Amino acid sequence: MLRWHTLAVYFRRKYGTRVQKIPLDAGASCPNRDGSLSHRGCTFCNASGSGSGLGVRGFSLEEQWRAWLEKYRATDADRAFMAYLQSYSNTYGPPERLQLLLQQVAALPGCLGVAVGTRPDCLGPHKLDMLAACRINASGNGPDGVHHYTRNAHGDNGYKKGAGGMENGGLSEVWLELGLQSAHNATLRRINRGHDAACSETAVRQAAERGLAVCGHLMAGLPGEDEAAFLESLDWALSLPLSGLKLHNVYVPRGTSLARLYEEGGYHPLARDEYVDLLCTALPRIPSAMVMHRVQSDPAPGELLAPAWAAEKRGVITDLRRALTARDLWQGKTADVPDMRPEWYGG
Repeated sequence: MLRWHTLAVYFRRKYGTRVQKIPLDAGASCPNRDGSLSHRGCTFCNASGSGSGLGVRGFSLEEQWRAWLEKYRATDADRAFMAYLQSYSNTYGPPERLQLLLQQVAALPGCLGVAVGTRPDCLGPHKLDMLAACRINASGNGPDGVHHYTRNAHGDNGYKKGAGGMENGGLSEVWLELGLQSAHNATLRRINRGHDAACSETAVRQAAERGLAVCGHLMAGLPGEDEAAFLESLDWALSLPLSGLKLHNVYVPRGTSLARLYEEGGYHPLARDEYVDLLCTALPRIPSAMVMHRVQSDPAPGELLAPAWAAEKRGVITDLRRALTARDLWQGKTADVPDMRPEWYGG
């Protein structure tokens, strides 16, 4: 049975079909690497910036998009697709760059929406206004309240005109993904983050004021933090107007400052059972409506140095399901649904 509110279930309940996020590399940079703040980057970030590097190698967004479409349509032609601007900080730079980027995403064939990954210190009112302006308030729900998905007249995955799709010039789904990482300023300094928790709070609130759905990223097992520190960060994040969360177990990527610290014996990542236990404590205190975009990190092939279990995504998810079931726990149990199953439960 499903015991947390996954992004997949959120999409299926909203659009009546599976929605696949396609990672796109827009060739973005980061103030923590280009010298504006630092040249070192965050301790856990390698030179790829959590992306493929296709953008800097000359592949356009449309070329990347069509390559992924071809791959996914070979196995499931009926799913919908959403762009995920993942690498580095996609709102960093002049506002004109962001405007062009959003226009390019909106022009992608059959693109339902976009998730924009960035840092809290790479926003500001003007850029947030741009992000909010590209979102459609979708109308045309079916009688069951679902935004029914269909193919458009060109055969691309998309929406009927007037039902929130690309034919009327905008995006039905816009998420702002913000790397909050921790509520503790000492930790943020330790990992060379380059901003404080107050900066994160301001960014989340300003985005939410504009109707943007914000997904906050938190990391468990950061250097110098224990379980209590992570749970304090979680409670802090839950006090902000977030619509979604990504929880990451810290792993050690090759070629990072964290890798050097690990090899010198100065950092020990969480054990697999420790992380599962931590999630069993965390998920019940998260309100049931919060969309959990991720509950585990997903290292790129070849980048993982340690721990080995971080590469075993399915196994860890299985362990988590079993642990929650054995303990009769689910997301929201101690937050808002102690005696009843949420609507998504078991879906």
